[in-house]
Amino acid sequence: MFLSVFDMFKIGVGPSSSHTMGPMVAAARFLDMMRASPFEFAGLRASLHGSLAFTGVGHATDRATILGFAGFQPESYDFSASETALENIRRTKTVTPADLPVLTFDPETDLVFDYGPPLPGHANGMVLMATDKQGDVILRETFYSIGGGFVMTEAELAAGKNTDEGAPVPYPFKTAAEMLEMAQNSGKTIAAMKTANEASRCGQQNLKTGLTRIWQVMDACIERGLTTEGELPGGLHVKRRAKAIHEALLAERGLNLSAPHVINDWISTYAIAVNEENAAGGQVVTAPTNGASGVMPAVIRYWLDHVPGASLTRIDDFLLTSAAIGGLIKHNASISGAEAGCQAEVGSAAAMGAAGLCAVLGGTPEQIENAAEIALEHHLGMTCDPVKGLVQVPCIERNALGAIKAVSAASLAMRGTGEHFVPLDAAIETMRQTGRDMHEHYKETSLGGLAVNVPNC
Repeated sequence: MFLSVFDMFKIGVGPSSSHTMGPMVAAARFLDMMRASPFEFAGLRASLHGSLAFTGVGHATDRATILGFAGFQPESYDFSASETALENIRRTKTVTPADLPVLTFDPETDLVFDYGPPLPGHANGMVLMATDKQGDVILRETFYSIGGGFVMTEAELAAGKNTDEGAPVPYPFKTAAEMLEMAQNSGKTIAAMKTANEASRCGQQNLKTGLTRIWQVMDACIERGLTTEGELPGGLHVKRRAKAIHEALLAERGLNLSAPHVINDWISTYAIAVNEENAAGGQVVTAPTNGASGVMPAVIRYWLDHVPGASLTRIDDFLLTSAAIGGLIKHNASISGAEAGCQAEVGSAAAMGAAGLCAVLGGTPEQIENAAEIALEHHLGMTCDPVKGLVQVPCIERNALGAIKAVSAASLAMRGTGEHFVPLDAAIETMRQTGRDMHEHYKETSLGGLAVNVPNC
């Protein structure tokens, strides 16, 4: 099993990897299908189902689908250009994607939120259609946004399509037990095995360049969040807090006023900064999702700024180790809040962050696996219940607490030998089963939990 670090960490746009990035990617794929088709197309339609319908407006799924039809893609997304494009589309009721004719598309009538039962393949389903001049559908495809920006067609999902379609890699572990066995037999660290796998596919220089870019985008997101004020969009009137908290923490430095636990406020502020940017539709890195995008950057920034001996030269080891753990979780369970609740998003992110931190602190493969297990185990059962369908409450603070748990898990694991009672594989399987059994109201539909018990108007 091979899942690239660049699959786990995608540069994209907020507020949601599954509800914003995924639909945009699906629309881009559908346009490619149209370009390869012999038919003459005249229009486009789309219907959103399951969680994409119930929380679609709050997650900007409608906006993402419209922009995807217009040719926008997450990694190259330009906010100013998107605003202009949306205005033109609503005015002309057409889209003009490259290498296709002008296509009729009225967002008011051609984009449908279907609040009936979800499509059978996944909670995040959408049907994209192209029509001829008479308005008859002549091309149709069902897509599923399965979390973290990953998108599959109905046929791909039914066939159990693996994201790994390349040549064999040197260390193809698909469970944590296999990973530890390979590490022991090879004498390599988890990061070293992951490096060998990645380099065999994309080359050493491309790997290095890509990892550097990932951290640059993460860090830039933190900085924007720490320097931006105002109110987040969506109608909840949530005010940004990261800037004020950060300024207060800076003012306290050197005054001997802070208790030791204030380090948690530093960790929280870094995570809050990222998730406020995500909620505002800014550029973020899925880690492994947008909804959980603040955990990993916060843990890395904490390590760099507050831990003696930390060095930028070890960022690659942090990211590669984290991606190895994230790949195991995605392969054997889920990273989708709509499929398994927030345990699959913030829980997975905390496990990844704990593993990465443990690695750069000098942890053995066994200690790293232990750190990931501790972090994941203590998120089991966490629901996904965003108020008003927005990735704000409780999502922003959940990232802050997830980052704190990640740091605590890594520290606790470093105090031991790596021997522990619950294997990571068991925690991952438990998360999968818990997600399967969780009521749909608590899986990113905003039909239960805080979403219905907190006034949101």
